[in-house]
Amino acid sequence: METLFFLIITLVALISAILVITCKNPINSALALIMTFFCLATYYVMLDAPFMAAVQVMVYAGAIMVLMVFTIMLLNIRVDATKKHSHKLIFASIIGFFTVINLIVMLVKSRAALPTGPYSGEMIKMIGHTELVGREIFTSFLLPFEITSILLLVAIIGAVILAKKKI
Repeated sequence: METLFFLIITLVALISAILVITCKNPINSALALIMTFFCLATYYVMLDAPFMAAVQVMVYAGAIMVLMVFTIMLLNIRVDATKKHSHKLIFASIIGFFTVINLIVMLVKSRAALPTGPYSGEMIKMIGHTELVGREIFTSFLLPFEITSILLLVAIIGAVILAKKKI
């Protein structure tokens, strides 16, 4: 049953990923990308990582895609549907073909890595994903976390300054 569900989600993810690059309307491409993000969140749930699935939905499918849709709407992008770019399609098809061949070779020749780290599967289930992620962020990775927050603050201040007409 899990294999069938995985195959269905994979089919939906592939179709929505193809729609992202083939849709003429940018809003439709953004909606297809949101569907791809939801499929990725479903993979995280299937891998028993609910925290990552929630972050995927909130950050990418929520905040980032809202920002992208607003940008597309503000730019008012017009698409000329009559233009044909056959050379770009051929080039993209060749790259896609070799990417699929590379993926098949990797899947056939590779093997799954054994889980490593200080936490066993039983400990993760006992303590919880979110608590372990929070503990690691605020102990082992506190400095990178604080540097990231300062960089985001500087980016927000820069965006406000650039958006103002008069200082």
